[in-house]
Amino acid sequence: MPPRILFVTSTRIGDAVLSSGILAHLVESRPDARFTVACGPVAASLFAGVPRLDRTIVLTKGPWIAHWRKLWLETVGTRWDTVVDLRRSALAWMLLAKNRYRLGPERGAHRVVANGAALGLDPPPAPRLWTLPEHDAAAARLIPPGPPVLAIGPTANWPGKTWPVERFIELTRRLTAPGAPFEGARVAAFAAPSEAAGAEALARALPEGQGLAVTAERDLLTVYAALGRCAAYVGNDSGLMHLAAAAGLPTLGLFGPSREELYGPWGPRAAAVRTPEPADALVSTPGFDHRTTGTLMGGLTTEAVEAAARQLWSRTR
Repeated sequence: MPPRILFVTSTRIGDAVLSSGILAHLVESRPDARFTVACGPVAASLFAGVPRLDRTIVLTKGPWIAHWRKLWLETVGTRWDTVVDLRRSALAWMLLAKNRYRLGPERGAHRVVANGAALGLDPPPAPRLWTLPEHDAAAARLIPPGPPVLAIGPTANWPGKTWPVERFIELTRRLTAPGAPFEGARVAAFAAPSEAAGAEALARALPEGQGLAVTAERDLLTVYAALGRCAAYVGNDSGLMHLAAAAGLPTLGLFGPSREELYGPWGPRAAAVRTPEPADALVSTPGFDHRTTGTLMGGLTTEAVEAAARQLWSRTR
């Protein structure tokens, strides 16, 4: 019987993407092993293409520790070669396993570095995902052949991290103008279906035939493959940003009330630009509530983002 590896990762898309380098390391270093992935429902489709995947166990959070009990019941009957727990639970010590690895304290390290440290890997492996032919075919329909595509991510999972869409519109006009780095490029505005308004507003504001809105696609590997057909990405701190960086695009992340040193886009073709105010100052304002507080990105000017995008493109092209 082949060795079995259980990989427990995040609920959030961005964290799950950042953890994927650990899984890729195991896939490559253990070519004889079979894999089971456990993660939250919104991230589950990220792992459909994992080589030698037995199954994905979806952890839907329940009262108290119901989801952990469910996972234990589904895994306790297997003798595992390796259990990797990036959720800091006690699960690894409640299963029969030859090797156990658990995420430790981050202590100010980027999440990719912290994940690598859990397995003693330095340098840490970069995020990596696997697509299937159906994802690539769907991506080709979303981003058909034609002029280069500048991908924009104008949304985020909470309002404070969202740069005003009017500035994204002005930025895309500047970056695609005559003589600009993306002269004549198409612009693909990416967003989750629940965040479609911002992406569609950006696409509508562009000249006819230039704007594409990629908002209805729910399968994350299709989105990842579609991003891979683009030339570069500029967007808010979000799961989409991490998907773009993992796809190898020059990726510029926009930061304000979140910390780029912990969650910036990862890789040699990635960069971050932030508000003049540090994240801690923005989230400590009176009455701050991440669910309801509006954008905290106002201090980040269009000129600053344009300059950072031009610098990134010059460095990576």
